[in-house]
Amino acid sequence: KRSKFIHYLPELVIVNNIEFDHADIFKNLDEIKLSFRRLLNIVPQNGMVLLNGDDPNCVEVAKDCLAQMIEVGFSKNCAQRIRDVAYSAEGSRFKLGEDTFEIPLVGEFNVHNAAMAAMAARFYDVPKTKIDSAFKSFAGVARRLELRGEAHGVKVIDDFGHHPTAIAQTLQALRKRYRGHRLWAVFEPRSNTTRRAIFQQQLPEALKLADGVFISQVARLEQIPEAERLKPERVVAAIAKAGRPAFYEHNADTIVDRIVPMLRPKDVVVVFSNGGFDNIHEKLLAQLRA
Repeated sequence: KRSKFIHYLPELVIVNNIEFDHADIFKNLDEIKLSFRRLLNIVPQNGMVLLNGDDPNCVEVAKDCLAQMIEVGFSKNCAQRIRDVAYSAEGSRFKLGEDTFEIPLVGEFNVHNAAMAAMAARFYDVPKTKIDSAFKSFAGVARRLELRGEAHGVKVIDDFGHHPTAIAQTLQALRKRYRGHRLWAVFEPRSNTTRRAIFQQQLPEALKLADGVFISQVARLEQIPEAERLKPERVVAAIAKAGRPAFYEHNADTIVDRIVPMLRPKDVVVVFSNGGFDNIHEKLLAQLRA
């Protein structure tokens, strides 16, 4: 196995972040960096690389890149700096160079993605009016902060996040959109990386950004040797030690049975999983309506 993007011949590449993941393919972060170096090596000199200038790993892998390159980000070293960011319940506003953009999404990740999209559009001489129109009509993608439903004043949100960085950024974004609401995180360790103990220390730091946390049993745990397996009980214990209610339950049904009596109007429940999680979203909504 290797990265599929090596098979493409891109004219423009956006490198948003580089972190360790896909433990079934890569042994360590250095192998992932090598894969990205190979990608940048196939971008033609008249092409363009848009790089997250806030991410040291991105900056490192691009240092020998021969294509045109622009660093985009929040830090002062970025050639195209994201400035004057403002969040509201309706979305986000930011400046990039001399232009101001608005998107109907919240959170630093979404602002960064929008800035990258704007820069890519500029490379192809897309007028700002068209960029603005596209941003205004973009409602996001499935499984990223996707509202699955609401019952008795409780919102249930689905998110594909399973890496600690993505989980933390998603929770921070929800804090901005739902100010003053209680925020619950329900996490299924299901990816090939999160089923392992690789993020044993990082997961509590990310998940404790919620007001309460539920974690299920590791998916397909018999496939991972016990010594290498994530210990959800330890993640829960670390979160509880930080002063947040945290619970370990074996499956979706037991989580639903335990969390529903704790919920009250205006609460927000975000479910993190890269799978279907036994249809937990609909089970939650059904029990809330019962």
